[in-house]
Amino acid sequence: MDVRSLRYALTLAEELHFGRAARAHYIAAQPFGRRIAELERELGTRLFERTSRRVALTEAGERFLPRARRVLAQLDALMVAAEGDPGEPVLRIGVLGFGLADRWPATRSLLARCRPGLRLTYVELDWPSQYDAVRTGEVDVAIVHDIGGAEDLVVETVMATGRCAVVPAESDLADADHLTGADVAGRPWITLVGEPGLADWGGAPVPGDPAGVRSPAGIPAAVATTGRLGVHGEPAARFFPHPGVRYLPLDGPRATVAIASRRRDHRDTVAAFRSAVRASTAIERLAHDDHR
Repeated sequence: MDVRSLRYALTLAEELHFGRAARAHYIAAQPFGRRIAELERELGTRLFERTSRRVALTEAGERFLPRARRVLAQLDALMVAAEGDPGEPVLRIGVLGFGLADRWPATRSLLARCRPGLRLTYVELDWPSQYDAVRTGEVDVAIVHDIGGAEDLVVETVMATGRCAVVPAESDLADADHLTGADVAGRPWITLVGEPGLADWGGAPVPGDPAGVRSPAGIPAAVATTGRLGVHGEPAARFFPHPGVRYLPLDGPRATVAIASRRRDHRDTVAAFRSAVRASTAIERLAHDDHR
């Protein structure tokens, strides 16, 4: 969703006149109107009623624009926080699995606007190391699977995804539309290695299993190799495709994606990254909610 179009829509809601609203942004009325129309097409609803005599907000516009105003306030706060501070040249980001999934492009774009000189580096994490990488300073900030056990860190939830069973392609379950606990009861699962809370989320491991999967990226191959079941967050079907498995919606606790950083780390670059993630999340939610 284009941020400039949101600003145009808010100005039009205040002026209720295309000409005055366009002049406030120093553009002609025709391209201004096109941007409003494009935003409405993207949202799938009309925000404004137009007649030859007046412009008025629709009911959808009355609901949407206050939310848009809050999102833009978050973006403005992000930009203000960056003014006059060059920040650190590098931000080391630890990422577990798919991390922010579809929200990465928006987060990078927002960071580039407020921190044009900031270089991002990537450090791959696994479940056993996801919190310790932050504690030891290996990474400045991490995108983790919040499974508890990190009370000493600042852990902020940014996304909760659906839960999927990862099943072998030849399994009798592979053609199901949805799986319940009863459907998978008694089936062997691959063992996920990490903090104790991981076992509560990831299914019952095989007793005495000497091998386990330490990273979300390794689950599809482990399922295809062993014939056991695995569990994953919903975006894995797009980010970790594998011809030997099927991803099926599964009842149970959602996968909680969070940002983790050290409690005493007050650097502006870490704060800027957190703010960019929040803003990208708010923009996605804004578009998603209006499609309902």
